[in-house]
Amino acid sequence: MTALESRSTAAKSRDWREILLNRKMLICIVQGFASGLPLYVLIQLVPAWLRSRGVDLATIGLFGLIQLPYTWKFFWAPVMDCFAPLQMGRRRGWMLLTQVLLLSSIAALGGLQPEFSLRAIVWLVTAVALFSASQDIVLDAYRRELLRDDELGTGNSLFINAYRLSSLVPGSLALILSDMIPWSAVFPVTALFMAVGIGTTLVIRESTCSAAGPQSLEVAVIAPLREFFSRGGTRRTVAVLSFMLLYKLGDSMATALSTPFYLDMGFSRTEIGAIAKIAALWASAAGALLGGIAMLRVSINRALWLFGCVQLLSIPGFAILAEVGHEPAVLFGVVSFEYFGVGLGTVALTAFMARETDTRFTATQFALLSSLATVPRVVAGAGTGYIIEAIGYTQFFLLCTAIALHGMLMLLWVAPWNGTQTPRPGLFRP
Repeated sequence: MTALESRSTAAKSRDWREILLNRKMLICIVQGFASGLPLYVLIQLVPAWLRSRGVDLATIGLFGLIQLPYTWKFFWAPVMDCFAPLQMGRRRGWMLLTQVLLLSSIAALGGLQPEFSLRAIVWLVTAVALFSASQDIVLDAYRRELLRDDELGTGNSLFINAYRLSSLVPGSLALILSDMIPWSAVFPVTALFMAVGIGTTLVIRESTCSAAGPQSLEVAVIAPLREFFSRGGTRRTVAVLSFMLLYKLGDSMATALSTPFYLDMGFSRTEIGAIAKIAALWASAAGALLGGIAMLRVSINRALWLFGCVQLLSIPGFAILAEVGHEPAVLFGVVSFEYFGVGLGTVALTAFMARETDTRFTATQFALLSSLATVPRVVAGAGTGYIIEAIGYTQFFLLCTAIALHGMLMLLWVAPWNGTQTPRPGLFRP
């Protein structure tokens, strides 16, 4: 038996308690919170702020384009794979730098007013997206290097749970505070929660894979792409890239303007914070947790099929809410089912991306796949305001359901039900 086979066999025989109850999982939890907070500021707090100040729905939808740095991050990922700022190592140095910039830029939003400074808000929110996408690059790379392959499902589940938990700050606490204190104070209070990530970065150890990174920018750019595109042939590579674009497209479109949708249904900001955001939190946390537990027994391929079906079936609930209008119980039920599916689907998709990443080129390859997964949320989200105004909410959500079917069909090529994954060079460390 080879060393690779011995390592793989040993991984399969590990007890679930050995996987779950270790320091790595705590790191995944805290980093998940730090990763999610800036994104929820962009997609939940900022749209609610703009809508409450009278900005029209089409303009708010166009603000989705400000998230484009999430889709471009693979362009500068090689720089973060190659250089080590602040003399803290390639991973910890970039973590600290991006987290400090995020705290500062989110707090600065409180000094602007949509009625007079919309252009300045665009530039500052773009900066938040840029710093957030950069933080995601290094956190994804660090997590992939931290976790063994049999820990991917559980580690990513906890990361995603904490990621969703962070939505309580901009999506619930901040909205409730906005009914009590000025917006100029809401953003600095929200920004202070980034201190959780900064403190963690200061105490964790640098990745053990950090020293084995590319020694030049040229190698950092070319080698990861050459390895990825030469793996499995052109047909499978194109299928994987297409799958990353389509798997969550319908779901991303359905939730792109969720906060303005709730406001248009007659819900107050306090109701949204106390009902919709709490429902989204517990349901996505439950979905991610159950998904992680299930993936201790179920393969990544089968998880993509099973969890994707739940994700698909949850979308029509929004069409029901659009018909019944201001009904708090319906809001709670629809949002709970939707985000339960989101939690399940995200765990499976994140584990799939990690599996497709060679640990020799973690940051660049993971950034490429996660960037493609972000494209639907950014590009499709930018046009949803126009689509909704043209056909109405009910027909829009039914359209999202139909679009979601295409991502499920791609599983036939990239993750067949009975398919297996062959270990690649660099996937296991000796």
